[in-house]
Amino acid sequence: MRAQRAHRRVVEVGWAALVAAGGVGVALATDPVPTTLDDFFLRGSQPLSGGEALHASLHNCSICHSGFDEATEPYTRWAASMMGQAARDPIMHACLAIANQDVAWAGEMCLRCHAPIAWFDGRSEPPDGSALMDALGDFEGVSCSVCHRMVDPVYTPGQSPARDEGILAALEGLTPEGHQNGVPMNPHGANYVFDPMDYRRGPLDLAADWGPDFDQLFHMWERSPFHMESRLCATCHDVSNPVYERQPDGTYALGALGTPHSTQNKYDQFPIERTYSEWSASLFAQGPVELGGRFGGTRTAVSSCQDCHMPRTEGRLCLPMFNPPHRAVIAQHNFNGANSWVLRAVHFLYPREEGYETGLRDASVEDAVARNAEMMALASDLELTQPSWSALNARVVNYTGHKLPTGYHEGRRMWVNVKFFNAAGELIAEHGRYDEQTATLHGADTKVYEAVHGVDEAVAQMTGLPVGPSFHFVLNNKIYFDNRIPPMGFTNAAFAAVQAEPVGYTYADGQYWDDTVYTVPPLAARAEVRVYHQTTTREYIEFLRDENVTNSAGVLAYQLWEMFGKSPPTLMDEGEIVLESCAADWGRDGAINSNDISAFLTQWLGAAGTQDAGVDVDGSGAVDSGDIAAFLTVWLAGVAGGC
Repeated sequence: MRAQRAHRRVVEVGWAALVAAGGVGVALATDPVPTTLDDFFLRGSQPLSGGEALHASLHNCSICHSGFDEATEPYTRWAASMMGQAARDPIMHACLAIANQDVAWAGEMCLRCHAPIAWFDGRSEPPDGSALMDALGDFEGVSCSVCHRMVDPVYTPGQSPARDEGILAALEGLTPEGHQNGVPMNPHGANYVFDPMDYRRGPLDLAADWGPDFDQLFHMWERSPFHMESRLCATCHDVSNPVYERQPDGTYALGALGTPHSTQNKYDQFPIERTYSEWSASLFAQGPVELGGRFGGTRTAVSSCQDCHMPRTEGRLCLPMFNPPHRAVIAQHNFNGANSWVLRAVHFLYPREEGYETGLRDASVEDAVARNAEMMALASDLELTQPSWSALNARVVNYTGHKLPTGYHEGRRMWVNVKFFNAAGELIAEHGRYDEQTATLHGADTKVYEAVHGVDEAVAQMTGLPVGPSFHFVLNNKIYFDNRIPPMGFTNAAFAAVQAEPVGYTYADGQYWDDTVYTVPPLAARAEVRVYHQTTTREYIEFLRDENVTNSAGVLAYQLWEMFGKSPPTLMDEGEIVLESCAADWGRDGAINSNDISAFLTQWLGAAGTQDAGVDVDGSGAVDSGDIAAFLTVWLAGVAGGC
């Protein structure tokens, strides 16, 4: 297979460097949890369930829907998104290998979302992705034919296409109300329903614009309001692990093996991701929220996922040669997100000059990466205040419709970087320092926003893993920490109801921001504050490299991570504040007393003979006795007159 040849080429290039550096860690192989394919069963359409194959080549779609206006035509921007490259994502393949090592058939969960064409057309077995076929479109990810053949699982007379009632009725146990066996078919984990025939669906009335013969001229179609709703996005952007059953005490335990989950309700399964549910419990789900066009497009007020990730514009969606109508409202197929580097890696792995056709171009990749960075910059605002001369407060405000950050949390984080400078412009203290050479975040002294999952005592005993945080996502059954910033409209009760409550951290109802207070060091005259996001941490990529005993996917992912800058942090916000200071209050306790002398002398003794700008009170460029005299002068003035 062509993809495999490209993978081998990159791996062989990198092996010499890996050996020279001391090789990679080797994980001990253990038997996976003996689950079966039935343990990962989800309702909706099933593989090889009849009708036409799902694949409609992206080349067919691109004939009419590309090459005329990059700002409006859907093909180029879709291809240059992680939606379009979901099945080529090297991080996914590295994670897939470890998931299958940990739990038999666990790759079923991954491939349903990342390679839905292969899944529906019966090529997701075995679950390691080895049966995927490039020629049949399996590597096209979440393609045109995936989204535009999806059926709303809830039939609404007068709104849903009439043919959908029969499609839903043909699915075993599924009622027109979207229930199977009395349980709502809540969207998650790619439990999609596909039109068994190739009816392309979307929100536009094509017959009104093109006439009743549109399907004879081009392709069969149905008008679908579902494609304007966040529920469509929920299909893959709520992810649950059906192997685990929620217990009465709120914990999660392994269910009966060899059978589907007992309730098929996602809220009875372990929550891996809850992006849609976070949105559903936010203010945005209640109706448009006026953000002044923050995320672009012609709509200033936003509500649905599409409003932000597919911003509206005007123009044409088809080649001019067909004389398509100029529409006042069309959706740009941007699918902007948080990924900062993987798209470049995919483009490298599948170069056009070697005959691959991914839809990617150098310019489109860079444009997409830039749009992702812009979206991250728009996702939040930074507000700096100084509540007292000894304190700096950094407030990060979330303007998205979900947690910030959200989605796939493993290896992803945000953090606050604070630098304090003295009057001479010298750096005297820093919080949240990031070393670009080693990709190491010194985060113990700052705020890091992240979710941390892991295993409890029962799973640890079953697998041999230590109790606590873990990157083994398919084995994880406990949330140890989650301080990600909630969206507007947040309430603790609503988020708890959808398994998205904060863990190990506290947010008040209505709070969609977070404050971090930093002690202002002596002599600080100003502070620079920045908020960063990182797609793939060093700790996670090393896990993917070292724990894989199945194939070279982890080594390949690590090599690409190094090649593309070790997932350079994306700057989201930055600000500067001039600080009011009281140099006499060296102890930073809000009072001028003998504690300040002790604090100064302690720091001075530790820095004597150096050039520590934080103790160089007299500005001589050296730490010496002159600084003691200068400090006592300042302290005595403070005792006499305050600050």
